[in-house]
Amino acid sequence: MPRQNKTTPLNPNIKLLGIVSFLNDLSSEMILPILPLFIQSLGASTMMVGLIGGVRESIASILKVFSGYISDRSGNRKSLVLGGYFSSSVFKFALGLSKVWPQVLIFSGLERVGKGLRTAPRDAIIAESSGKSKGRGFGVHRMFDTAGAVLGSTVVLFLYWQLHLNFRHIILLAAFISFLSLIPLYRVKSEKGFPKKTSFAFNIRSLSRPLWAFLVVSGTFALANFSYMFFILRLKQSFPGHWSTVAPLILYIFFNIFYAAGSVPFGMLSDKIGRKRVLLLGYALFGIICFGFAMYDSLILSTVLFILYGVMNAIIDANQRAYVSDLALSDIRATALGAFHSTTGILALPASLCAGFFWQQFSSHMTFLYGGLLTLCSLGFFVLFWKVLPDKKAV
Repeated sequence: MPRQNKTTPLNPNIKLLGIVSFLNDLSSEMILPILPLFIQSLGASTMMVGLIGGVRESIASILKVFSGYISDRSGNRKSLVLGGYFSSSVFKFALGLSKVWPQVLIFSGLERVGKGLRTAPRDAIIAESSGKSKGRGFGVHRMFDTAGAVLGSTVVLFLYWQLHLNFRHIILLAAFISFLSLIPLYRVKSEKGFPKKTSFAFNIRSLSRPLWAFLVVSGTFALANFSYMFFILRLKQSFPGHWSTVAPLILYIFFNIFYAAGSVPFGMLSDKIGRKRVLLLGYALFGIICFGFAMYDSLILSTVLFILYGVMNAIIDANQRAYVSDLALSDIRATALGAFHSTTGILALPASLCAGFFWQQFSSHMTFLYGGLLTLCSLGFFVLFWKVLPDKKAV
């Protein structure tokens, strides 16, 4: 049976959604590595960087559970996915036209509304298209997604370093590219073989006890897992002169390479040995990364830790989604995924605000110490609920 998982062809939906995510992340990752630098160039403080980073996730996450519920209720997942990608493309253009940092706060948040619309129904399509090998399905999707991120971060380095384009022009070019991601989406099929309409009423009590337990674990980890922007700014501190801008862009490419390379192997590993052990490894790795940044000021160590940050994301991102899909009943899968994304996303705002506060009032070391200590709390909850949480494997 395990051999069958390796030879079974991927459902076309996974490939098509992978291409969509590849193009969209090519666009997004031309923006993300320069966004904290763009914000600071408009006069924002570190606290405001944290606010924007937190709002980007939180404002979108409020919509995810409702988008998932509507998707389950209507059976029409594709329209929500299409609308989400389209609205993100529109507000990327608006972001590129921003003149002051409050405009970045507004347009960056609205751009993430599109993510809130599309994420839960898209993940439900992936789960339903993956059969029992959800770890592989989500891992393949994250591989496409992060491969686009690798190319996007490489392109932005070339545009900034070699062609000397300013941040604004790079963001506008990225917005144009994002519209291309809509093309393969039209061939995705979410009707045949998937639930049409369900009769359940919206009620978070429909979520299972194990799923509630995992929401506590993943929610606590979300409080620790503050915005990537602080990792970029921490790297900026480690390099002198012109390299303080260029080096983080170069390392961001390596971050995405390791993220992309690890997504499928760690997804398949979770199919084989169970998701709990793989997720526990990922959480522990993030704690090590945070304590490393908090305790040491080393250029070499900072480089290694940032690359490990990419490995950590490869372990966590796809497998958390796959595990929520395992724990959810099939007729409320998108709702469960939406509840997960909403919980972790809403907590991203206080996480990044706290990170910005500690950075501004004390030092960057305190920001990462905060992340490390809360990660220990999430590991404690994981161990506490270990017997409550089942561990399904692909068969």
